[in-house]
Amino acid sequence: MGSSVGDAAAPPLPPPPVGLAVALPPKAEDKSERKVDYLNLPCPVPFEEIQREALMSLKPELFEGLRFDFTKGLNQKFSLSHSVFMGSVEVPSPSSGAIKVPTAHYEFGANFLDPKLMLIGRVLTDGRLNARVKCDLTDNLTLKINAQLTNEPHFSQGMFNFDYKSKDFRAQYQMGNNAFYGANYIQSVTPNLSLGSEVFWLGHQRKSGIGFAARYNTDKMVATAQVASTGIVALSYVQKVSEKVSLASDFMYNSMTRDVISSFGYDYILRQCRLRGKLDSNGCVAAFLEERLNMGVNFILSAEIDHQKKDYKFGFGMTVGE
Repeated sequence: MGSSVGDAAAPPLPPPPVGLAVALPPKAEDKSERKVDYLNLPCPVPFEEIQREALMSLKPELFEGLRFDFTKGLNQKFSLSHSVFMGSVEVPSPSSGAIKVPTAHYEFGANFLDPKLMLIGRVLTDGRLNARVKCDLTDNLTLKINAQLTNEPHFSQGMFNFDYKSKDFRAQYQMGNNAFYGANYIQSVTPNLSLGSEVFWLGHQRKSGIGFAARYNTDKMVATAQVASTGIVALSYVQKVSEKVSLASDFMYNSMTRDVISSFGYDYILRQCRLRGKLDSNGCVAAFLEERLNMGVNFILSAEIDHQKKDYKFGFGMTVGE
């Protein structure tokens, strides 16, 4: 019993030390673990896709009228597609700016998809033929061909692209009709920042230009900036609120025409649908809804209201097949 009394009377343990030791920064080896390895930087996105996250929200595939798309896979690599569109298209008019002309067409397509070769062809009832080719010549070099043939003279177009992908940079060389030549290059300078530049020459019009671009991206945001000698200044910012919600905004200024436009958009992915929309400084409001009804069956709603021009566009459609 005496021993228990002695234990109760023992003095308490001293408190843990506090003071400057608690507020000191982490040791130097913690910083060395986060040191950037500039010899192993990630590969940047292609130069032409520098604003792809912003365009996903701000530039949905809006349409007016009725659209129906059907895709049937014949095997793992080959598939056929059928598309019907009934609506209207805008034709430039010198008096009122643009007029709507009713139109309807049927489109037949054939697709061949292989890990190293992609062939896509489309034929429309109005006589247009669209073709796309993507071929991986090597592990780093890719050839892309885009062509559009029409019955109207001087409206057919063709473009050849040679894309080179390295460990931390991308380069592209372009050739097209009307004596068009272009090249661009984008380089990762840090794990989050990439810088790029482009040049082009349009021989028939005797015009040339040069542009510069920057892209900064993290897990939660993407910011881009572009400036060109043609007078275009473009800025964009995308904030990923969560895995299903992202917000986007952009700003564009043309020093030649003194035109300024900015827009704000959103991208909301639900379990069975995806909703995208935008609002710009010209008073144009747009929304695009893709509802998944069943496996391989999607219902589409498109709406655009231009309050300044008093122009309203509404469309609905359905896609069947993957």
